[in-house]
Amino acid sequence: MVRVDDQTYSLMGVKDPGNDVQPAVVQGAEYTATHSVFTASAGTVMVTLDFFSPVSPANYLRQSLPFSYLTVSVSGTAGNSVQVFSSIDGRWTGESEGAACEFNNAGSTAMFSLKVEDATLYAESSDMATWGEAIFASRPASSSKLSFASGNKALVMSQFVKVGRLAAGRQQCKSGDIVALSHDLGVVTGDQEVTFAIGYVREKAINYLGKAYTGYYRAEYPDTYKAVSYFLDDYLDALSESLILDRKLSTTAESVAGQKYADIVTLSTRQAYGGIDLTIPDDTLDSSETLAFIKELSSDGNVNTVDVIMPAFPIYWVMDPDYIRLLLEPMMKYLSAGRWHKPYVIHDMGSHYPNAIGHDDQQAEPMPIEECGNLMVLILAYVRATGDEAWAAQYFNILKGYADYLVQNGIDIAEQLSSNDAAGPLANETNLAIKAAVGLKAFGELTGLTEYSSIADSRADLLFAQGLGTDEQKTHFVLQYPDKPSSWKIPYNLYPDVLLGLGTFPREVHQMSSAFFKSVRGEYGVPLDSRQDWAKSDWNMWLAGTLDNSTCSEFVNDLWAFVTNGKHDWPFSDRYIATSAKGNTPGVPVLCRARPTVGGHFALLALQGPGSLRVRLPKQEESSSLGAQGSQQVLGEERQEL
Repeated sequence: MVRVDDQTYSLMGVKDPGNDVQPAVVQGAEYTATHSVFTASAGTVMVTLDFFSPVSPANYLRQSLPFSYLTVSVSGTAGNSVQVFSSIDGRWTGESEGAACEFNNAGSTAMFSLKVEDATLYAESSDMATWGEAIFASRPASSSKLSFASGNKALVMSQFVKVGRLAAGRQQCKSGDIVALSHDLGVVTGDQEVTFAIGYVREKAINYLGKAYTGYYRAEYPDTYKAVSYFLDDYLDALSESLILDRKLSTTAESVAGQKYADIVTLSTRQAYGGIDLTIPDDTLDSSETLAFIKELSSDGNVNTVDVIMPAFPIYWVMDPDYIRLLLEPMMKYLSAGRWHKPYVIHDMGSHYPNAIGHDDQQAEPMPIEECGNLMVLILAYVRATGDEAWAAQYFNILKGYADYLVQNGIDIAEQLSSNDAAGPLANETNLAIKAAVGLKAFGELTGLTEYSSIADSRADLLFAQGLGTDEQKTHFVLQYPDKPSSWKIPYNLYPDVLLGLGTFPREVHQMSSAFFKSVRGEYGVPLDSRQDWAKSDWNMWLAGTLDNSTCSEFVNDLWAFVTNGKHDWPFSDRYIATSAKGNTPGVPVLCRARPTVGGHFALLALQGPGSLRVRLPKQEESSSLGAQGSQQVLGEERQEL
């Protein structure tokens, strides 16, 4: 809420504000890769709410801090008295009942923490962790006085409405209570702003093989209050970096595939990184042992699912390719320890996040060809992007075993699942055979073992030139071979062949696909295969990266149409109804929401080269706090560079 000349206006999330509170009038909204900005008028004053989540992959400290900023700015003032109020309640803990609150203002920062009492370690509710602490904090701006209170929602809010400040009341919370912070800006004659920090801390963030891992930031700030204080200190530097990234991403994406594509990738960025924990051992806080973990959100909650890392990897490729290694390392360590006995790559590192405990019972979801092919591609992509051959070399024997599995099983494919397990298992799925061929070529390129590259080329020739994987007229790849000429599936596994320049399949393959997929396009694009009416946005963008400009633009336009159609309010869904052909309403999401797989939307940008969107600030690795003056200088330099 904002209070202007003794009149209070509701801005966002104020339910039943009472007769003394008027609604502010929304004037506009916009988003970038790192910011969501809303503007509203409160009387004669314009109020801007900037929700800012830093995306700074190369700065592990900044990236690992589990907080976001809310900056409230007021402008258009002419001697108005202005106060700003914000609050949260126990729902931020993942549970609607039983949250306890604590308060700390040992320094200049005022910080509330909310947590579930007697919470079970590593437990969650509806994809929300329940064993940590929700954090809400702020500090006085140069021209503001900060007050705080906790307690009954109606009573705390009425304090602000009546007098524009909060009386520090009871600091223990009951069910339904709120914790609130208020800034009194006094009489404002120009532009003023105040910033809040909001987030969720899990000191024991991940259970990796029975050992607790914690956020990377705790190597430097093991105390939560100090971490939050640093986060607020870092605001100007983080803001400067975000503005550079936002502009660089938007302008580059537009130049690659148009404004609609820029809209798609900017909307995908925070979501792609929001599902990743960047961690270190909780007992030693040793930053040299950094591992990353990713959650298979809104489906079964697996940890470090290989076929979640795979579709997402284009964003890592362009932003910071080291994340490919960081995400694969937990699995590679597990595989090298010999605890997984199957001859193919394990599907994930744990059935449910955050328990990355492996599958010593050998009961992981089986996707043999899928994950073997994925691993070969991902490791080659990492080595190509970074030049770090030594990391891959230590796993040579393991990788060779999986390459041999692809040799033995990559054409006569037993019935099995692919990444799209919702579509069910198939034998002799063409897209899996393509993955096996590309995976073998990747292994050959990685190791210099040309016999594997030769096998890959012969498999590609069998599938396309000899027609095993196509219809008789060679208009498209079939879903399943042999004798399924009218079936089809989007051959997205061709994309790594193009990205990495492997040349496993000839150019004619992509020309064939460019022509065919115009003919099976639904109201919102091309479904996954001939059995389905739903599309996968990540795989569609992968495929688009292999098509001619005209067909690629159609894929981009269709995804943009889904995102902007106003038929849903979900976080970006990577699975949605693309056609009404089976009687379902097109343009609505199905099951999947807020998944990091939207990193696959960066497939077209990835063709510009590895690290092409990495933002480099001077001395970023040595110090992530340059100060306000240095921050503005860096911003100016980067703008000139762009």
